[in-house]
Amino acid sequence: MIHSLFLVNASGDIFLEKHWKSVVSRSVCDYFFEAQERATEPENVPPVIPTPHHYLISVLRHRIYFVAVIQSEVPPLFVIEFLHRVVDTFQDYFGVCTEAAIKDNVVVVYELLEEMLDNGFPLATESNILKELIKPPTILRTMVNTITGSTNVGEQLPTGQLSVVPWRRTGVKYTNNEAYFDVVEEIDAIIDKSGSTITAEIQGVIDACVKLTGMPDLTLSFMNPRLLDDVSFHPCVRFKRWEAERILSFIPPDGNFRLLSYHVSSQNLVAIPVYVKHNITFREGSSQGRFDLTLGPKQTMGKAVESVLVSSQLPRGVLNANLNPSQGTYTFDPVTKLLSWDVGKINPQKLPSLKGTMSLQAGASKPDENPTINIQFKIQQMAISGLKVNRLDMYGEKYKPFKGIKYMTKAGKSVLQRMHIVNCK
Repeated sequence: MIHSLFLVNASGDIFLEKHWKSVVSRSVCDYFFEAQERATEPENVPPVIPTPHHYLISVLRHRIYFVAVIQSEVPPLFVIEFLHRVVDTFQDYFGVCTEAAIKDNVVVVYELLEEMLDNGFPLATESNILKELIKPPTILRTMVNTITGSTNVGEQLPTGQLSVVPWRRTGVKYTNNEAYFDVVEEIDAIIDKSGSTITAEIQGVIDACVKLTGMPDLTLSFMNPRLLDDVSFHPCVRFKRWEAERILSFIPPDGNFRLLSYHVSSQNLVAIPVYVKHNITFREGSSQGRFDLTLGPKQTMGKAVESVLVSSQLPRGVLNANLNPSQGTYTFDPVTKLLSWDVGKINPQKLPSLKGTMSLQAGASKPDENPTINIQFKIQQMAISGLKVNRLDMYGEKYKPFKGIKYMTKAGKSVLQRMHIVNCK
């Protein structure tokens, strides 16, 4: 399946390679570099690139390209999911997945890749199993390995490798038994200049941190499970019960894991939690223009909109901007024409605004293109889709664990609104 893996940094240098079957020359990455040069943005590199003798399948995470080399046709999503699992494993082991962290722990990286793939096919990808096979690096363990010449590879096979629940190790014990679930939703929307929604969708995930003794069996039910569409589950979830009763029943892995991801695309269910009032005016015979922008919350059920960041690519003819924010700070880059406004938290009683003048270049015509506004924000303790957890029950163990549910809504990659420029005589 996967013959080789190349790790490419933001500068286009291959800083790590791993081969499972035969050694594939680095020159195969030239096709990837050509596609990278044609892409306008780093994330726009095609995930699947055919070459005369291979297929290159890649993902971009933490400014690092993970490029897998395939010789025969395989389901691309299968390889992409494995590459994401590799990144998540590195992040779980080293705290961060950066070029420096990978180079500092290169021995552990090769040990992990050797266990995660067997002759090119995925073998052990669960974090609990890998941590029994290969101990996570610590300062003390690194010093001992350096002095004694030993490795992080465990001497015994993982206890859960051959069981019916390979994602959970046996004999787990905790003094404090806790189960936390985070419902995180990202909203992507495009809004026209009149404020009407053109398209909107929600990508949601439920991340879990479960630290429970023994072999607990959990059930998680929702008040409105029919909201969920295009659901992807962790292997621990019993799919037949979800199909029949819309209840999540599972024996959880130990520690952090993603229970499920889902999609909400029906526009009547997607409410945009912020609105923007904007006005850009230029007068004939004048090199000055007026800029006026106001933000406000909408349908947030009383929850505060925080970490608000507004950015806009102003017209090429704009030379400078002299603006006055009612709160937060703004920056304008005269070279890239990028205006950024760090608003912070929106106070509904006093809506934040950004007003002032813009100067046009000498001899430049009045701008006729309509720039877009990109908005980033976070709302704590709210799921914008309306999804709510009804109850969480535990079976198979006699103790009572501490349970917690947290909700958060944030902007995705594109919450865009088209601005309208008015040219007055």
